[in-house]
Parts: sequence; structure tokens; C-alpha cells
Amino acid sequence: MTGWLGKAFVAAILVFLAAPLVVVAGVSINQPKRLLFPPEGLSLKWYGELFTKSDWAGSLTNSAIIAVLAGLLAVSVALPLALYIWSRGGLLGRVLFGLGIAPFLLPPVISALGFMVFWISAGLYGHILATIISHAVFLVALPLVTISLGLESIDRSLIEAARIMGANRRTVFLTVVFPLVRPYVVSGFAFAVVLSLNEYIIAYMVAGFSAETLPIKIFNSLRYGYTPVMASAAVLFVLIAVVVFGAIARFGDLPRLLGAHRSQDA
Repeated sequence: MTGWLGKAFVAAILVFLAAPLVVVAGVSINQPKRLLFPPEGLSLKWYGELFTKSDWAGSLTNSAIIAVLAGLLAVSVALPLALYIWSRGGLLGRVLFGLGIAPFLLPPVISALGFMVFWISAGLYGHILATIISHAVFLVALPLVTISLGLESIDRSLIEAARIMGANRRTVFLTVVFPLVRPYVVSGFAFAVVLSLNEYIIAYMVAGFSAETLPIKIFNSLRYGYTPVMASAAVLFVLIAVVVFGAIARFGDLPRLLGAHRSQDA
């Protein structure tokens, strides 16, 4: 009986979590331009509007550009920082790690307010570049954590062997360290991209209406009435997250990424 109760409880949780997604997906294919579930007729025209209407397509393009560039910038900062912390350690390393993850640990509205004040002072408020840098700083914690996990999993005897064979630091990094840590770099980049796509508060307070991202577009559109295009955008975000995180779980050795290798090695 306990087994059946446990399964029923898990099934109830899954239904509870999946129900909003099912409703949003149903609304996104609704034929009339109304908030209806179950849908009255089936149509994919709202997905077409998401990619063809200039205002929605422009917001989608802004979100993609900001997410990809912010992810690349976050990785560019996190990789050398994680390498320094891993190779040197000590108090300075712990301080640098704390500074790297601090923006992500703070409430987003606090970070957003700080970014807004800074960019107003710098004269770049409302510029897409300000949003890219702000997202990169806010999300650098993700690649920093994943890359640090990857570096900690490296057997240092491999580094010593390469140096004994005459390899310099650059060669050791390119031939030993980076190939081993590359899955963690890719995972950190993917995490940063997905969260940047969905981030609203920082983008709104830094870019305003000048560089409108898709989450900002959805919020602004709600003031003028409902359209199923919003549901289509939400479904698109969910699909991107499922594909990215599914790929990481399938090809990126997710248990090891989460630190399971430590218990195995012990």
C-alpha cells in the first residue's frame, strides 16, 4: 500500500508541475485570439507571428543576441578566474570566488538597481551593450561553478607528468587541462544562455524599452490585452530549456557535473 501511495504522490506532483505548461501550450495553439483552454480549434499562426511580426521578432532577436554574447563573456571571465583559483587557492582565491558568485546570490532587483545606477553614470543606459555586460556579470557564477567543478576533477598527476615531459604552461593547458574541462565550459555557457533568455528584471532596469527583450515584450504586451503569441513565446522558452538541459544530461555527464565523481573516487 505504501508503494502505491508513494507512486500516487509522485504522479500528483508531476501533474501539479506539468499542468501550467499544458495549459500554456494549449493556449498557444488556440484558433481564436482569446485565453481559452481547452483550445477552440488548432492553429500554429501565433508561432508564425512570433517569428514574422517585426516587434516580436525584434525582441526575440535581441534576446538571442544578448543571451549568446552574455554567455560568451561570462565564460571568458569565469575560465581564467577558475584557473587562478584552482592553481593558486588560498585566501585570495576564496575571496575571488566569493566575488564571482556574489551578484548571482543577491536578490536580482538589488543587482539590477546597481547596474542601472552604474550605466546611467556611464552614459550607456538603454544600450544593448549595457544589458549584455550586466547579464554576463550577473550570470558569471554559473560557468565559474561548473568550470571549478571540472578543474577539481582533474588528476593533478597528469599535470605533473606533462611538465616532466617538458610541456610549458600553455601546452599543458591546451593539451591536458582544457580538453578535460571543456564539457564544464560548455555546460556553464548553456546555463548562462538559458537564464539570460528568461531574465527580466535586470534587462528591464538596464535596457528599458530601448533594447526590448522577449520577456520585456511579453510584460509590455500584457498592458494592452492578451494575445496567444505570449503563450507561444513561453512554450519556446520551455523547449529551449528542455533541449539544452537534456543535451547536458545526455552528453555532458550531469552526475559528474554535479559532483558525483567525488563520492565515486572516495
